Amino acid sequence: MVERDAAWLFFSGSSHPALAAEITRFLGQTQGKIAIERFPDGEIGIQILENVRGKDIFLLQSIARRPNHYLMELLIIVDALKRASAKSISVLLPYYGYARQDRKNKGRTPITAKLVADLLEKAGVTRVLTLDLHTEQIQGFFDIPVDNLYARPLFVHAIWEMGLQDIVVVSPDVGSNKLARRFAEDLKADIAIVDKRRIDESAGKVEVSALIGDVKGKNALIVDDICSTGSTLAAAAKVCRREGAKSVYAFITHGFSAARALEGDVLDGVYFTDSIPPMEKLEGVKTVSVASLFGQAVQRLLAAESISSLFKS
Repeated sequence: MVERDAAWLFFSGSSHPALAAEITRFLGQTQGKIAIERFPDGEIGIQILENVRGKDIFLLQSIARRPNHYLMELLIIVDALKRASAKSISVLLPYYGYARQDRKNKGRTPITAKLVADLLEKAGVTRVLTLDLHTEQIQGFFDIPVDNLYARPLFVHAIWEMGLQDIVVVSPDVGSNKLARRFAEDLKADIAIVDKRRIDESAGKVEVSALIGDVKGKNALIVDDICSTGSTLAAAAKVCRREGAKSVYAFITHGFSAARALEGDVLDGVYFTDSIPPMEKLEGVKTVSVASLFGQAVQRLLAAESISSLFKS
């Protein structure tokens, strides 16, 4: 446990107070005091109520649910800390908002993930710790250190505790193939890939045409980084059932909603991390906390130790 040290402080924005409390409890650290108010015209007011001069600051904010509001709040807090002469400002982003807008896939569109990186750097952030970036290339948008943490070891531990045998890891689309292979390596399991094609991308409608791999008589574990509406997850679960899977579970890092995925009882259970505050309480959805993961990363930064070693088997 890291002892309370005047040389560093932990702060949190208003996006995820529950996770902030868990991380500070893990660290044995009292959360730094900050006043956050909203003026009648909608503007955000910030005041740091601690002496931060010459101190290393760790600041938690998840850019989800209300991404525009929480991103702006984060930038204002960082600016306040910088102007109060903080030595360094490390931002913990359990969910990196706008991560899916990481390239130009159509004419005259922005690369918003790069814009977010520019805003964070310009505001005064000196380091970013995030979780399961939608694409790891986003790290290249920054000219400051970026540590991409992985929820996979937490999920693998949960899977072992379930005691499942005859496992097959399922990628719900080709884009999640790399993640599925890493799960399969950790679990010593086979892999299957769902061939997903979108009918209406704006409405989240998908069409599944084929399953590459064998799930018959096996426990299928669908893995993905983001679940926005649950339509992709539901489609993948249905094809696994159709092909004879004994059971179907889903393990998703960033879970916005599971309601659509749970329709029709095609899934036996869904596991989300708490990178995003839960919006709904649904039977069949379980939460895996990332507080210890971020807590250990903070400890290693303070001790000048390797963060990548957290994920070595």
